[in-house]
Amino acid sequence: MDSDNNRFDVIVIGGGPAGSAAATVLAQKGQRVVVLEKERFPRYHIGESLLPYCYFTLERIGMNERLRASRFIKKFSVQFAGVDGRISQPFYFAEHLDHPASQTWQVMRDEFDRMLLDNAREHGAEVRLATAARELIMDGEDVVGVRVRAESGEEQEFHAPVTIDASGRDAFAIVRHGWRRRDPELNKVSIWTYFEGAVRDPGRDEGATTIASLPEKGWFWYIPLPEDKVSVGIVAEREYLYRHARDPGEIMRREIENNPWIKEHLAPARQVGRYWATGDFSYRSRHCAANGLVLTGDAFAFLDPVFSSGVFLALRGGEMAADAVDAALGAGDVSAECFEDYGGRLVAMIEAMRKLVYAFYDPSFTFKSVLMKHPHLKGDLTDCLIGNLSRDFAELFKAVGEFARIPEPLEHGRPLEPAR
Repeated sequence: MDSDNNRFDVIVIGGGPAGSAAATVLAQKGQRVVVLEKERFPRYHIGESLLPYCYFTLERIGMNERLRASRFIKKFSVQFAGVDGRISQPFYFAEHLDHPASQTWQVMRDEFDRMLLDNAREHGAEVRLATAARELIMDGEDVVGVRVRAESGEEQEFHAPVTIDASGRDAFAIVRHGWRRRDPELNKVSIWTYFEGAVRDPGRDEGATTIASLPEKGWFWYIPLPEDKVSVGIVAEREYLYRHARDPGEIMRREIENNPWIKEHLAPARQVGRYWATGDFSYRSRHCAANGLVLTGDAFAFLDPVFSSGVFLALRGGEMAADAVDAALGAGDVSAECFEDYGGRLVAMIEAMRKLVYAFYDPSFTFKSVLMKHPHLKGDLTDCLIGNLSRDFAELFKAVGEFARIPEPLEHGRPLEPAR
């Protein structure tokens, strides 16, 4: 049943990084906001490596001191290992970014996400766990609330002028409206698990993210975590991974033999826990907003994870959505077109990273080849890798285009136009 206690200024569907960031910013601005999260926290999630530019959203919402006091592994760089196992010179963030943001973290997402959600609650957001959104409540073309089912099975209604869909890859609004549009070429699959006792590089390289190449442009991630664990995963075409076997463990063991750096680092290690597998196909929503509805994080778009952009785009997107919603509420107009600028800026950030992802998968592309010919662009490339995406990368991608095919921008992501 509905009640005055279920009326808010903003409803946020999902309590992950995008939803928690959005809820915190809105609560800081004095909006009455509720987060509807279908699960109980802590809960497992993949996506453990933070980009340096996460710092700025985390600082705004009051999270950086908590992270400094946490047990998370400090991350100073990213490095690349070729198919032959030869390791690149690491991209040390501090060589480009003279700022505390140059040191970031490798996080356990169950702990990290709970910290973010607790932080939203402490800033004044109301949080309802084990509360699953079932459908949007409509008044004509306007979204005016969300119908949910509580853990007890009771159905409830929450009403607000604006709903932010931050439901992650559940993609609540995308699924219900048929808005999902797949990227035409980024259709990989992932298999991952965890190891204890693996080799860690010395000194400040201990917490580095390593991207290790496989044949056919597949790759490993190698992410050091607390408790002497590393997260190890493979991303590749389905036809490549499943060509001889279907069992994820068998595939993982086979592919470890295909990169000497990975093989050496995992030689003394013991695999722990289960193997996970999922389709990592990239997608974007046809629309970023409708009347009374804004999409953000993976609920708006998911991009191949090779450059660890997921949590950054979730945090920054959640922050941007919150600012756009607050401005719309202040103006008394929450129609879809009010979120045109929000969608355009977020799409531009995603497109910059998407171009770099396409280049990575092009057989003729290497970072080294671009920088040997255009050394002055190292700063631009590093900016893209660390998440400084709110800038013009035209010169960089013109240069990258000499070595790889650069995709045309996707048309998707504008607000829903009203029916005529």
